[in-house]
Amino acid sequence: MSDILILVGTESGNAQMVGEMVGDELTRLGHSAQVANEGDAQSLELAHRPLVLICSSTHGDGELPDNIMPLAESLRTERPDLSGVRYGVIALGDTTHAHFCAAGRELDEMFAGLGAHRVGERLEIDACETPLPDIAAVEWVKGWVGQL
Repeated sequence: MSDILILVGTESGNAQMVGEMVGDELTRLGHSAQVANEGDAQSLELAHRPLVLICSSTHGDGELPDNIMPLAESLRTERPDLSGVRYGVIALGDTTHAHFCAAGRELDEMFAGLGAHRVGERLEIDACETPLPDIAAVEWVKGWVGQL
């Protein structure tokens, strides 16, 4: 099947948990999944990854989590050609905050701006409505892999 890199942006560990649960589900579905919560575009060899799944929370006032900042900075400065990459996005947020799922949306725009092709719709999980985001993400990923 497919080799999928799961990029995790997390502050409190919630997105890490979701990324790992999604990785487990992808493995159950016959795919190979690697979860990464650090690195930049070059060290992660993003331009050579056929499938990437972004799983990120939003931190503070709409910012990217600290651990994914090196990746975002490398995408901004190096501007790698990601035209051979297909990707999906799981964005975690809270609608009581003004910048709901801003980090996931920003990463989505970065990847698209570098030529990557999003598969399916972005999943936006609201902590106010979905107390168990891993369950929602696992259900979503089953449909996502069906679109690959």
